[in-house]
Amino acid sequence: MEQITFEQLPQAVSQLFDKLNSIEQILLTHGNNTRPETDQLLTIKQAAGLISLSVPTLYGLVSRKEIPVSKRGKRLYFSKFELTDWIKAGRKLTVSEIEREAGIFMVHQKRK
Repeated sequence: MEQITFEQLPQAVSQLFDKLNSIEQILLTHGNNTRPETDQLLTIKQAAGLISLSVPTLYGLVSRKEIPVSKRGKRLYFSKFELTDWIKAGRKLTVSEIEREAGIFMVHQKRK
């Protein structure tokens, strides 16, 4: 990294300020074009359909506290985002991912 002298400092700050403004404009432009999807509350039948499980199976997961759920009175509600995250959390690693993690683990073990 190049050292900045005291005399070059005003110019360097000016360049940094210009770059920061450019980044801000890009983020603002991008942010206006993409609207975040709002979360959706699902009934047990809708949730079962979304994750391709039967309603009784879903009730079993709820009773064992294995799936994220909200309860108001006697009704169960499921967040579409939470269900998607729950499914993604169960992702199995590929062989190459397992090998990479094993290699990292072995490197750390050798250092100890």
